[in-house]
Amino acid sequence: MSDNLFALVRQRIGTPGKLFIETSDGRRFTYADMLDLSARLAHVLTSRGVQTGDRVAVQVEKSAEAIMLYLACLRAGAVYLPLNTAYTLAELEYFIGDAEPRMVVASPRNGAALGQLASRLGVSATETLGTSGDGSLMELARSMPADFADVARSKDDLAAILYTSGTTGRSKGAMLTHWNLASNALTLEEYWRFTADDLLLHALPIFHTHGLFVATNTILMANASMLFLPKLDADEMMRLMPRATCMMGVPTFYVRLLQEPRLNRETTAHMRLFVSGSAPLLAETHRAWSERTGHAILERYGMTETNMSTSNPYDGDRVPGTVGFPLPGVELRVVDPESGAALADGEVGMIEVKGPNVFKGYWRMPEKTAAEFKPDGFFITGDLGKIDERGYVHIVGRGKDLVITGGYNVYPKEVETEIDSIPGVVESAVIGVPHPDFGEGVTAVVVVPPGSTLTEKDVLSRLEGRLAKFKQPKRVFLTQELPRNTMGKVQKNVLREQHKDLYAK
Repeated sequence: MSDNLFALVRQRIGTPGKLFIETSDGRRFTYADMLDLSARLAHVLTSRGVQTGDRVAVQVEKSAEAIMLYLACLRAGAVYLPLNTAYTLAELEYFIGDAEPRMVVASPRNGAALGQLASRLGVSATETLGTSGDGSLMELARSMPADFADVARSKDDLAAILYTSGTTGRSKGAMLTHWNLASNALTLEEYWRFTADDLLLHALPIFHTHGLFVATNTILMANASMLFLPKLDADEMMRLMPRATCMMGVPTFYVRLLQEPRLNRETTAHMRLFVSGSAPLLAETHRAWSERTGHAILERYGMTETNMSTSNPYDGDRVPGTVGFPLPGVELRVVDPESGAALADGEVGMIEVKGPNVFKGYWRMPEKTAAEFKPDGFFITGDLGKIDERGYVHIVGRGKDLVITGGYNVYPKEVETEIDSIPGVVESAVIGVPHPDFGEGVTAVVVVPPGSTLTEKDVLSRLEGRLAKFKQPKRVFLTQELPRNTMGKVQKNVLREQHKDLYAK
């Protein structure tokens, strides 16, 4: 029997006529449509020379057809490689050159430029895919058979490669196997109580783990349905929410929806689950959402390399500021970054995880792969955290974000929590900036609303007596917003670059 993820999808289809995806413009795709279209697209792939194990690089706008292409790659035994729609041609040159895909699929408006780049890099086939069933890929698909003999795959065979953001160097391709994806989707389906009755409000991008694997694969495992929005649109989300049972989002979704006067207990009474991830959810946002809607947001923790590793409980306390417990089958430990020794509860250290969710390694980077895995199989996440006395995991920050000032370690999250509690502060980001006397100077970038009268002096005075002197920022900068990537994560590397000469003598 094949361990192809799609074989599992096929097994779990109940009624073929059941809705799989409905787009915001009213187009509907049933599970029968999914089987039909993914088969036709799989035939297109093979007819254009895609063989088992070949990469298919895809940079297209979000659409139901793009999901069908992902599934077609699984069926054809190819390796799906989604690329952020914001990447420029210069950035794409690295990804395509590194992955060496057999085919590149672009949006119609970028087809010519990306086709020229792909051709120069030796890619044998380039096609286009639009958002309304248009593009050369769909033209070819219409003349293809509606059934396809799915390629057998083992659990350890590659299903996808996702490139990391590369904020500390060149991007690395995380190799994800069929079982990495299948095991995690099965776990989430059960842990979050998904059933065929669920209708997920889906406004996430699908070039990222969250929207593609966490959301889509879990829905497929449950034989459930999705309402597909192109992007975050609070008005459209409020319009569609009465039909949904659950929603997955990044913190920005919840902040934006809290600004909607229609959001209240009545308009969310029918919802059973709100999930947040991909970036830290402020405890204040968690509390505000609970007060407005009566729902506690379920925050979880994962990364490109590990899929999902922890989750707050479905039943039980969803504690603000935590990411819950390790998921079933996942081992998690906190260790001293230098010695590797396990730390006691409450102590901050490096988070390491092990389980069927953890990726195979980095594409064509054996030395980097070996460096990131311990001999006993645990993966070094690069995230700093702790486990409290109740067993809840807390993420303190990225290891690279640790500030070392005057020989003392400062965890940005601790300082940010204090700043965020100051009335009039929306949120904050604490970074380390080169300092001639201390090595690094603790520096805070604080978001305040328009018209705020809060000053740098106000913030600094509020922190006195609440933090040790070495943890207190040497400078505070007030701003209207923080730089973020497409998944809502604050780009501290950008902030460090902006302020790198702040303390230069």
